[in-house]
Amino acid sequence: MPKDQQLDILLDSKEYIDRYGFKEEIEYEEFDKGLTEGTVRRISEIKGEPEWMLEKRLTAYKIFNSKPMPTWGADLGGIDFNDVYYYRSPKSKEAKSWEDVPEDIKRTFDKLGVPEAERKFFAGAEAQFDSSVVYSHVNEELEKLGIIFTDTDTAVKKYPELLKEYFGKVIPSTDNKFAALNTAVWSGGSFIYIPKGVKAPMPLNAYFRINAEKSGQFERTLIIADEGAEVTYIEGCTAPVYAANALHSAVVELVAKKNAYIRYVTIQNWSKNVYNLVTQRAHAADGARVDWIDANIGSKVNMKYPSIFLMGPKARGEVLSIAVAGDGQVQDSGGKIYHLAPDTTSKIISKSISKGSGITTFRGLLNVAKNAANAKAHVSCDALLLDGLAKTNTFPYNQINRNDAVISHEAKIGKISDEQIFYLMSRGIPEDDAIAMIVLGFMEDLTKVLPMEYSLELKRLIKLDMSGGVG
Repeated sequence: MPKDQQLDILLDSKEYIDRYGFKEEIEYEEFDKGLTEGTVRRISEIKGEPEWMLEKRLTAYKIFNSKPMPTWGADLGGIDFNDVYYYRSPKSKEAKSWEDVPEDIKRTFDKLGVPEAERKFFAGAEAQFDSSVVYSHVNEELEKLGIIFTDTDTAVKKYPELLKEYFGKVIPSTDNKFAALNTAVWSGGSFIYIPKGVKAPMPLNAYFRINAEKSGQFERTLIIADEGAEVTYIEGCTAPVYAANALHSAVVELVAKKNAYIRYVTIQNWSKNVYNLVTQRAHAADGARVDWIDANIGSKVNMKYPSIFLMGPKARGEVLSIAVAGDGQVQDSGGKIYHLAPDTTSKIISKSISKGSGITTFRGLLNVAKNAANAKAHVSCDALLLDGLAKTNTFPYNQINRNDAVISHEAKIGKISDEQIFYLMSRGIPEDDAIAMIVLGFMEDLTKVLPMEYSLELKRLIKLDMSGGVG
C-alpha cells in the first residue's frame, strides 16, 4: 500500500477512532499465519469438532484452491491469503455473564455500547472477538419459548442433527471462492432456531469485532424459522484502524419455512483496511417472507449481494440496501431475488452515496422462472453524488421467463446542488450539517424501517462520514 494511503487510514478522525477504531492489546492463543490443509485441520482440532465437520472443511479447502478469484467487480488484488491469521482466539473463555468477560475485551464492547444496547433493546445477544464468541446471553423468556440462540461452534456439538441437515444447504461450498474459504476456516457466528408458531418477542443481536492486525474473520450464521415463526436478527461490525489489510468473509444462510418471517439487519462499519466479501442467501417456503436490510458504511472494498430464493407459492422477499462510499472506498452491493413459484412478490431497493474518490456500484439480479406464474417485482436504485469526483455504477440484470410477470424498474442519479447547500447555510446551518441533512433526507425511506436504536446509529454514522470521519 502506498505511504499516502497508509497515512489516510492512520489519520482518520479522532471521533471515529475513539468510538470504533481503537484497539486493545489482547493475549491470543498461538496460531500461525497462512492457509494450508494443516491450518484447516488445526482449527477443527482446536474446536474438538466431529469428523463430519472436518470432512466438510477439507472438501471446501480443495474447492477454494480450485476456484479462481472473481474477475468482475472490485479489485481484490490486495488480498494475500498467506498473510492472514485464519484463527485468532483470545485466551479467555466464552462468558454467559457480562461481569465474567475479561476486562480488556469488556472495555472494547463497553465502548461500542453492546451491553447497554442488549439491556435496552434485545432479547438475546452475542459478541464475537476475532475468531471467538466471548459473550453469549439469552433472555429467559426466549428459553421458555423453546428458541435456540447460540454460537455456531456450540451448535455443531449440541444440535448436530439440525446442523447436518441445514449447514451448507442454502449456500454450498461450490457457490463461490469465498463461500468455500469460509466453509474451510469458519469460526463463530450465530445459530438460531425458532420453533413452529413462535414469535421472538424482541430482536436478537450479534456484534462482530476484528481486533488483531492481519486477522481474518469468518463467522458462519444459520437461522431457521419453522412454520409460522418470526424473528428479527441484527448484527453490527467494526474493526480498528490499521495500515495492513484485513479480511472478513462470512456466510449467512436463512431458512424460512411455511408462513415464517425473518428480518435480517446488518450495520457494517468496518474500517478502511478491511476487505468485506460476504455471501448471504435465504430460502423462503410457501407464504414465507424474508427481508434483508443491509447498510454498508465502512470497509475498503465491500462486495455483498443478499439473495432470496422464493421457493413456495405466495412467498415474499425484500432487499433494502444502503451504501456510502467515501474517499478510497469501493461499495459494490445490491441484491438478488429468484421467483421460483407462483404468486410470489419481491422488492429490491438500493440507495447509494459517493463522495471524493469513493465508488458505489449497484448489482441487482431479478429472475422469474418459467413456473413462477403471476410474479410481481419492483427494482429501484437511486444514487447521490456529493461532488465532481465521485462515481457510481448501476448493473441491473433481469431474467424474465413469464409473459404474465409484472416487473417495474426505476433508477435515478443525482447531485447535491450548490443552491440546496446555499439555501440551508443561509439559514445558519454549517456546510457539513447541511450536506448531512440532504443525505439523511435521501436515505429516510430506508432508515425509518430500522429499529429505533439502529436507525439513530446509522444516521450518526452517515453524518460522521459526511464530515470525513468514518473508516
